[in-house]
Order: sequence, then C-alpha cells, then structure tokens
Amino acid sequence: MAFSLFGKRDKSDQQPDEPLTPAAPEPQEPKRGLFDRMKQAVTRTRESFSESISSVIALTREVDETTLVNLEPLLLAADLGAPTTALVMENLRQRALRVGIQGGDDLKRLLKSELKQILDGVARPVTHPATPPEVIMMVGVNGTGKTTTTGKLAAHFTAQGRTVLLCAADTFRAAAIEQLEVWAQRSNVQIIKTKQGGDPSAALYDACAAAKARNTQVLIVDTAGRLHTKTDLMKELDKMRRTAEKLIPGAPHQTLLVMDATTGQNGLTQARLFTEAAHVTGIVLTKLDGTAKGGIVLAIATELKLPVIYAGIGEKLEDIIPFDSASFVDSLID
Repeated sequence: MAFSLFGKRDKSDQQPDEPLTPAAPEPQEPKRGLFDRMKQAVTRTRESFSESISSVIALTREVDETTLVNLEPLLLAADLGAPTTALVMENLRQRALRVGIQGGDDLKRLLKSELKQILDGVARPVTHPATPPEVIMMVGVNGTGKTTTTGKLAAHFTAQGRTVLLCAADTFRAAAIEQLEVWAQRSNVQIIKTKQGGDPSAALYDACAAAKARNTQVLIVDTAGRLHTKTDLMKELDKMRRTAEKLIPGAPHQTLLVMDATTGQNGLTQARLFTEAAHVTGIVLTKLDGTAKGGIVLAIATELKLPVIYAGIGEKLEDIIPFDSASFVDSLID
C-alpha cells in the first residue's frame, strides 16, 4: 500500500491490488574476457604494426631476404628494441634458410611463435606464501601510475575474494597518502598510514603487524617514487625490505616495478637500475592502451629478463588485467 509523506494512505496513488512495478535495472556493460580486453588495449599498436606488415608482404608469395629486411624497421618502430629485433630477425632468417617461409600467413605465424617464445622464456610462476599475509611492494619513479596501480590491484584482489590491506609508505610526495586513501575507499579496503614526511619503514612495520593481527591475505605497499640516481632513497627501500622480513618471513614476496608503456625505450634505463637495487620480481606495465609502441613488452623481457605480470589498460578501477603472452601476441598480430 502507498502512503503520503504524512503517514496517511493515499488512495489516488494506486489501486489496492495494483502490483508494484520494479525499477528498470541500469544497463551494464557486458564483461569481456581477457583476450578481448587485451585486444582493445593494444589497438593502437596492432593497427600500426599489422598494417605495416601487411604492406610488406602483400606482393610477396614467398618470403625472401628483401621481405625480412623490410620487416626489421617495423619491429623497431613498434619499440621491440634493437636486441629483441636482432634476435627475432636471426631466427626468422635461419628458418627461411632451412625450410623456407611460404607467404605472409606463414611469416605471421612464425613471428607470433618467436614473440611468444621470448615472453614465455622469462615467465615465472607467482608463488604465494603458505601463511599469509602476502606482501607486495610497489616500486618505480614518480609519474608511472604507481599509486593508481596499487589501488587497482587492491580492487583486483578483492574481486577474487581475497582480503587486502594497503600501506601508504610514500611519505615524501605531497598528497600521495591522500591519493591512496581515495583508492582505498574506491576499492573498499583498509589502509595503514602515517603523516607526510614520516618514516616509511615505521609505516610498513605497523602495516605488517596489522596485517598479521587481522589475518589479512594481501598487504600492498605503496613506496615513494625513487629516482635511480638517488642513492639514499634506494637505501631506504632496502631498509623497508629488511623491516618487512623481520615481521613476515620471506617478505616482500613480490616486488613489482611499475613502468609507463608510453615512455618506451626511455623507461628501460631507469627500470634496469631499479631491478638491481630493489630485487624486482615482475613488471606492471601501465598505459598500454595509450601507446602505439606496445612492443616494449618484448624489450622488457629481452633486456630486463623480467615478466610483465599485470597490464594497465585504462583509467577505470577494473582496468588492470593479468598479462598473458598468448593473448598479447594474438592481439598484436592479426
């Protein structure tokens, strides 16, 4: 029955037996699979790369040296890097000499196989500790999207049914703590923080203790964006690692370096020095959807010997996906 604002029944509102009409549900975007999301993310790279390859092999029935010579700059333009490109070209030439490469479709198939082999060669299974919490430390220079990625990963793990705690250990950058608080609210997870300018290792100590006391499954630590030239900051990162190890054996279990895909080869120098100082175990590649040079994924594998674990593919909370080599290569080359 319907009532007016003053509590009396309003007969004019509806008939006694009139059924209530439920509100129409808001239309929701259908969930896409990993391949579809990866394909969307590398659209700009694929459009440039695949079109260029097609133009090279359009008039070639059998792939010869001229075809391969024309292919090489296309790999470089996609930001595979010189070492990766040289490796791929050498393997394709050896294949052409042994048994030949019959036309464009055969070339594409072999190229896919070569690229996937490079990615799979550095892949390593992510091992989770037998006893939680699992500590994941996020590192990288400012501007790569490290804090945003931390929030997205929190939402990703929460969607899997895992409990998550965030640690705001970036106490140097102005508003970094407040920014992570916003992501914690959006991801519906709790956060341990200290004041700006405070000791990041102390914040991490409190977070490790809280994660253990609350039986939290995953603790994600957002660290300050450290420049590879700042020795003192790198020492601070090592101090944080030792602090985590004291409270939680084996911690940090993962150290993820956040890289911006749009920086391309320029980001590799910083990344290379980070991997040495921070004991990086994997890469999170952000803004993959914002570049036509997605081949940087291959350069990372060849030059850093590290796997890309997650890829950022947009600005929404859910726009982060586990990286899959098969989906990436199939999405890159039609």
